[in-house]
Amino acid sequence: METKLERIARMARTDRDLKFTSIGHLINEERLHACHQRMVPGKATGVDGVTKAMYEQELEANLKQLVDRLKKRSYRPLPARRTYIPKDEKSTRPLGIPTYEDKLVQMALKQLLEAIYEQDFLEHSYGFRPKRNMHHALKRVTQIVEKERMAYVVDADIKGFFNHVDHDWLMKFLAKRIGDPNIHRLVKRMLIAGIQEDGKFEPTEEGTPQGSAVSPLLANVYLHYVLDLWFEEAVKKQLKGRAEMVRFADDFVCMFQYQEDAERFYYALRKRLEKFNLNVAEEKTKIIRFGRYAAEARKKAGLGKPETFDFLGFTHYCGKSRTGNFRVKRKTSRKKFRQKIKAFDAWMKQARHQKLAKTLAIAQAKLVGHYQYYGVTDNYERIKAYTYITQKSMWKWLNRRSQRNSYTKEEFYALLKRCEFPRPRIHVNIYD
Repeated sequence: METKLERIARMARTDRDLKFTSIGHLINEERLHACHQRMVPGKATGVDGVTKAMYEQELEANLKQLVDRLKKRSYRPLPARRTYIPKDEKSTRPLGIPTYEDKLVQMALKQLLEAIYEQDFLEHSYGFRPKRNMHHALKRVTQIVEKERMAYVVDADIKGFFNHVDHDWLMKFLAKRIGDPNIHRLVKRMLIAGIQEDGKFEPTEEGTPQGSAVSPLLANVYLHYVLDLWFEEAVKKQLKGRAEMVRFADDFVCMFQYQEDAERFYYALRKRLEKFNLNVAEEKTKIIRFGRYAAEARKKAGLGKPETFDFLGFTHYCGKSRTGNFRVKRKTSRKKFRQKIKAFDAWMKQARHQKLAKTLAIAQAKLVGHYQYYGVTDNYERIKAYTYITQKSMWKWLNRRSQRNSYTKEEFYALLKRCEFPRPRIHVNIYD
């Protein structure tokens, strides 16, 4: 199976104009079985309530029947079950949970499309791609601003991107590389499968449901043609100075040498996105003076410290190294910090009556996860503050399990020491 994907990848890399006309047959029993093995048990179920363990009871028969339906073109995804996850302190983000069988097909389709489009995606795209993550994007932003002659940043965000992906445009973009009508039919049926909430069906005429395995890849394909290629092949050729972009899914920053280039790009960006049924989130998009000369320029103009911008949960600001050289520094953004603290406190309130060992184990996992993401160069003070506040939250709620306090402060911190509670530390060196 991997040999076939590698062959497809090699063909796509060798000929950038090649259109694949017969690849649907690769979504077969063997590939679907491999996808089943990779599925994590215990995940939330779709509208049919089928789990991995339940599907596995008659695995061979289920996969054979699924492949038969794919071949006969009678396979139709069921609606995704809608649930909500916190987005920030005031809002939530809708999440669509497909059925287990639909998850298998989506994973197999994702592997197939990924083999092709990974050869096309540009270097400045980091979101939901193999061997790339948010920390790589942060490193690239730092490298561009510190090493190249950048003085202005356009911090941009697309308003409700995943809810407004235009299906017709997406199918046109896929047609540039995929000529197999079976793949087109499968993608289209996934897009219009709809959402079910409280027993009511809601059609999906636009957008890609978050929660689908293939949704991030389709979103990357959409933005590859709408934004990435346009920036590289059209925008940069018309600018006076240098310009670079770093994109993670629908969140991106563009860096420019000259202010007039940044302003021209922002005006053109709004027009470009509107053409493809998208809009800039005005409240989250701005042009700022940022870089090694920003502090001096703002000081001369009597404007105070250089402005900052948020990207991937971090506030980026102008600073200096120990030797006095210019540095891009970052810290957990105020919004994300409050959100994480509030979420931990709410969880601790609910978990206080569980067995202590279980509560402590989950709390440890939450802290480790926080350190692994936010524990980057220059952000030690913020993760240290997160540790202090979350431990206070634990002490407070553990002492409210009954009318009688369970721990004094000394006893509580002695407990954490015995459990070898994780201490804050930097996990990612931005300059590595």
